[in-house]
Amino acid sequence: MHLPNSKTLNISTLSQIFDNTTATYKFYWFVAVLDIVVKERKTRISFWEIIAAMISESWYPIHYFKLSFGKSDSLFDYSLQIQNDLQISIELDKDKIKSQLLNNLENTKKYLRIFTKNVPYRFLSPWIKYTYDDDVIVKSQSFTNGCLYAIYNEEIEINPIWIDYLIENYVILRDFAFWNLTEFLQKRNPNVPNLPSKLVKPLQRESLTKQRKFWDTYIESVGKINCIYTGKEIYPKKYDLDHFVPWSFVSHNLLWNLLPADASINSSKSNNLPPLDKYLKPFAKMQQNALKTLYTKNPNNNIFEDYLTVCDSVSELVNMPQNDFCDVLGKTFTPLVQIAENSGFKIWQQ
Repeated sequence: MHLPNSKTLNISTLSQIFDNTTATYKFYWFVAVLDIVVKERKTRISFWEIIAAMISESWYPIHYFKLSFGKSDSLFDYSLQIQNDLQISIELDKDKIKSQLLNNLENTKKYLRIFTKNVPYRFLSPWIKYTYDDDVIVKSQSFTNGCLYAIYNEEIEINPIWIDYLIENYVILRDFAFWNLTEFLQKRNPNVPNLPSKLVKPLQRESLTKQRKFWDTYIESVGKINCIYTGKEIYPKKYDLDHFVPWSFVSHNLLWNLLPADASINSSKSNNLPPLDKYLKPFAKMQQNALKTLYTKNPNNNIFEDYLTVCDSVSELVNMPQNDFCDVLGKTFTPLVQIAENSGFKIWQQ
């Protein structure tokens, strides 16, 4: 990905900021600095505000999507400890997380201080060859080689020649950081589906209208179904749609991973994984019954295309013996559940 050119700035140097990166720090440091400069119009920024923004930006991929940052990355470990100490909701917006961190610096500095020791200095390596921190500080204060910022105690001062460029190209620069972060994290999460969508908190989840219509039509057609988790009867339009394997791992709403469930289940099951030995067979039975009932009525319904990711032929799925149908879903769910469990998702203990 190429950065916008400039007649006065050395953009090729800026494009090297993520070279030889062994942890996520530089990505999140740059995004934090960029946001503060552009959104808050600050040019003198404390280390602590930047680091709090780093933690808040990485909050969702760590706590909700449970991405691995690699063994050498302290951002992941300290974020978990901070969440445990302050009991910050994993669903909270990043601005509120940042505020809570800054308001509790006395309790969090013991975790955050590690990021003041190397990141601010080594980030400037494309402009200033790193030797030791004090040398970088001195050279940065004269903006050696047009470096992005100067360092004073525990603050940075943005080089004035960069301010307009950062503001004018904010979206592209942010995309540049996340594009590189995606490449970095993909190597550490090779089996995680749809990783790029898991780097930020989604503004809005995709509507489940067509999926609900599918299940409403099925329930109305057969007259009665029961929740596979509680045994309670489920009525049209009066149920929750459960992601069998949690959305926070699969990041999709394909029909083969959804089923109607008693409303009490969502809070109980949350983003935990289903124990397949207990629930795969009843899940597969309900899935095939619904698929067979509605496919017979209208085989041209586009929603059936959801099933083509688990089998090449929808009609084959409809007509295969129930045990074979269960085996097909099992071949999809078993590795998904195992990978999710390896990533830190828990098996649901009902």
